[in-house]
Amino acid sequence: MTDLSTAANHARAKRNVFILVAAQAFLGAQMAMIFTIAGLAGQSLASNICFATLPITATVLGSMLSATPMSNIMQKYGRRIGFFIGAGAGALGAAIGAIALLQQNFWLFVLGGLFTGIYQSSQGFFRFAATDTASEAFRPKAISYVMAGGLASAIIGPQLVKLTAQSMVVPFLGTYLAVIAINVLGSALFLFIDIPKPPAPKEGESLGRSKLELLKTPRIAVAIIVGMVSYALMNLVMTATPLAVVGCGFTQNNAADVVSFHVLAMFIPSFFTGSLIARFGVEKIMAIGLVILAVAGGVALSGVTLENFFIALILLGVGWNFGFIGATAMLSAAHTPAERGRVQGMNDLLVFGGVTFASLASGGLMNCSGGTAQNGWSAVNIAMIPFLTLAGAALIWLWLRPKED
Repeated sequence: MTDLSTAANHARAKRNVFILVAAQAFLGAQMAMIFTIAGLAGQSLASNICFATLPITATVLGSMLSATPMSNIMQKYGRRIGFFIGAGAGALGAAIGAIALLQQNFWLFVLGGLFTGIYQSSQGFFRFAATDTASEAFRPKAISYVMAGGLASAIIGPQLVKLTAQSMVVPFLGTYLAVIAINVLGSALFLFIDIPKPPAPKEGESLGRSKLELLKTPRIAVAIIVGMVSYALMNLVMTATPLAVVGCGFTQNNAADVVSFHVLAMFIPSFFTGSLIARFGVEKIMAIGLVILAVAGGVALSGVTLENFFIALILLGVGWNFGFIGATAMLSAAHTPAERGRVQGMNDLLVFGGVTFASLASGGLMNCSGGTAQNGWSAVNIAMIPFLTLAGAALIWLWLRPKED
């Protein structure tokens, strides 16, 4: 390959990353909006407040169920088509949610959350799309930059909620209408993306490894385990945090501040995580992420002062960043273009399956583990131990394998 063609390919990769960062920032704001108000809206609609967070669980479930079909669509028709479908589903989910609010229909509202999950699934592929045209050296940075776009969405989303949540007679209706607009306007970004779809295999040409063979590949298996554990544990603890903060005697504003610092900690490291991976190696960064998650749990278990909550949730965000971005970088380098659809769909199915389980388990551990908020908070953090042990053992096993494997 000539220097000229190499430079052209790198320029295309950088342009694609820029578009995906913009999409993560603008389109991704809808997830911050949905997760901020869906539980409150669900509480106002549900006949039993125990079901208030079911719309959020439906969103995570929708993301899990659509991961494999979405990956297959992108493998066959290209990233652009898949992302358009995701944005369309996001607009449809918001429209269903808006109608449900007008009709005061809880189960219709839950259905809207399921369609929102399809958008969330497509957004999860932004990080993989960033690697499609990137060189091996640029790949970790490309993933990291796209994930950094989440910082902007985490700021934009809550501000839009403040502007729209009470802007109409029906509470939260304005927010769901704003989400429709975000999907319609934001999808135009995908017109400028330049990622060729994988070439169709020729007759007799190998389609690559089967799903079982891929799962037996050490680097793929370890990447999936660490990614799943990092994301699920982050969700487990973050979901319980507002309940724990308020239950331990602090205010809702204190809880909001703790969650805000956590979200900042999730995305700010993305500006340099890719460079750290390129310099020190993906395994070391993943290992550091798991250690930081363990330290976060230790800080949470050591006390329930406001400082403990802040420090634990900041560490939780940084640990998630290192573990999840590291796992994504390892996975993206461990398969061929022909295997892309199978690997990435399987990965996100398992990752969001873990997140769905964590979302369901968090409330139960927090509310049904000893009767006090402090006991529930301890149970949530103790639950991290076996999963961190699993991920750590998998990474050590990979390290100890012969280099040629």
